[in-house]
Amino acid sequence: MRNALSTRTAAWIMGLLCMLALLPATAARADNPIIQTIYTADPAPLVHNGRVYLYTGHDEDGSTWFTMNEWRVWSSDDMVNWTDHGSPLSIASFSWAKSDAWAGQAIYRNGKFYWYVPVTNRSTGRMAIGVAVSDSPTGPFRDALGRPLVENGEIDPTVFIDDDGQAYLYWGNPNLWYVKLNPDMISYSGSPTKINLTTAGFGARTGDANRPTLFEEGPWVYKRNGLYYIVFAAKCCSEFIAYSTAPSPTGPWTYRGTIMPTQGSSFTNHAGIIDYKGGSYFFYHNGALPGGGGFTRSVAVEKFTYNADGTIPTINMTTTGAPQVGTLNPYVRQEAETIAWASGVETEPSSEGGMNVGFIENGDYIKVKGVAFGSGATSFTARVASGSSGGRIELRRDSVNGTLMGTCDVPGTGGWQSWTTVSCGVSNATGTHDLYFRFTGGSGYLMNVNWWQFSGDGTTPSPTPSPSPSASPTGGSQQTSAIRGTGSGRCLDVTERSQTNGTQVQIWDCNGQDNQQWTSTSAGELRVYGNKCLDVNGAGTADGTAVIIWDCNGQDNQKWRFNSDGSITAVGANKCLDVSNYGTANGSKIHIWTCHGGTNQKWTRV
Repeated sequence: MRNALSTRTAAWIMGLLCMLALLPATAARADNPIIQTIYTADPAPLVHNGRVYLYTGHDEDGSTWFTMNEWRVWSSDDMVNWTDHGSPLSIASFSWAKSDAWAGQAIYRNGKFYWYVPVTNRSTGRMAIGVAVSDSPTGPFRDALGRPLVENGEIDPTVFIDDDGQAYLYWGNPNLWYVKLNPDMISYSGSPTKINLTTAGFGARTGDANRPTLFEEGPWVYKRNGLYYIVFAAKCCSEFIAYSTAPSPTGPWTYRGTIMPTQGSSFTNHAGIIDYKGGSYFFYHNGALPGGGGFTRSVAVEKFTYNADGTIPTINMTTTGAPQVGTLNPYVRQEAETIAWASGVETEPSSEGGMNVGFIENGDYIKVKGVAFGSGATSFTARVASGSSGGRIELRRDSVNGTLMGTCDVPGTGGWQSWTTVSCGVSNATGTHDLYFRFTGGSGYLMNVNWWQFSGDGTTPSPTPSPSPSASPTGGSQQTSAIRGTGSGRCLDVTERSQTNGTQVQIWDCNGQDNQQWTSTSAGELRVYGNKCLDVNGAGTADGTAVIIWDCNGQDNQKWRFNSDGSITAVGANKCLDVSNYGTANGSKIHIWTCHGGTNQKWTRV
């Protein structure tokens, strides 16, 4: 239901003006916190297949306690433009849970993603650790056990897999615990072990005889250059971020000092550290957004460099955030919910899959950072809907009032999920610039936006796609090309260029490499590397059966039919080649599913 947001919008505008007033006139517009459409907390970043996936909690608007009912997922390949993947996991995902979707962490293993989260167990009233599993980093996730993995009333799980393959789960407040997870990642060996919290290992706290060390909560464990690090929230309240190191994953730990001092308007903090594309990044939360505070927090990130001896320098909160890694390509489809900074708008699930930007009012805007127009764009296309009379999308360069590059009129479409495509001409779009979408129109909500794309001379045009043949069991005459998903703009791809039988197929940015070149044969096969075929795993026919590569054998589960509507049918199963959960991110898995005409089942040879 669309509720009036006038109070929230007014608070946002006033808060933003106050924040900008504190910046010097020459300062770049803030990019921290990195999510502005909702309040987020407890960041847990994961690097997978060249992309950062960020798992967070969600503080409800107006909270006066840790009121959190779901977890959220975001992703980025440049550290500044973050795509909203919605909520693939919530309290309702665990039949035994009552409340408190607090700080968790996800990890990849065995072709699956495991998300460890604390919740209140309905039957005991205590905090317990649950584990959810998914085939995709963006979900949906499901309860892997139907019960807690471990329960002792403590919180904040973090998970780590050592070089020898042994996985560890740590958690705790007021204590610190660990178990050794079994290879299945949903069970463990032995009993939970309590780590001895010594002042030598975790620093000395003053003023609380019951808590002699600085360790409070929120552990984050990782390994670097043979040294084990545990980063944690220290000494409530207000918390700061500290860390210790050890020669093994179980200690003995040596306290190393403060990473992030007590700062910001949140009395808690929670850290996550990753390395990505040659840089090191420190994620945390604060209360920096309008209306923010200890129960309405926001995730932010800073780039840092380790000292030569492996110690971590002091890191302070900034409004600038991390620098962009690379640029954004406007000549491929981009999700509207890929955002560097937003004012006024929110997101919601889209009937076409994924999320869309909505609740757009006059004067709202979105910034997309570092857009590489090259020698020039000449037109702009967007997928839009409107349950009112619509409005206009102004394309601005470098600021919300910057050079106007074009204006697209958005008509009323008869419904907020009744989608149509609009286009308009563009000028002055050359080089690399921040792109601002400024929305204008009358009163009330104006439109929803699902995705956008530029075209023009700034990019090399793709070859004209060969027409898809009418339905035929042979797939037409032999040809070799990439196969691009209409819904994602990404290509059918063999994961990590593997040639191993059983490797699941995914979508990935089109790159022309051999693991994206598919040859259709007169027998109806789709061959890759010359001798491997696109294959329905185990000759399965059920929805969700994985699509893999396997030695070509002429069986029906390796035969495919190209249809005139853009779908590709698995002949043996009579089901469609489908991107799992309408995924659009790199690494989204491919399976078969009952044909339904969705964009995640439409493909084009390129």
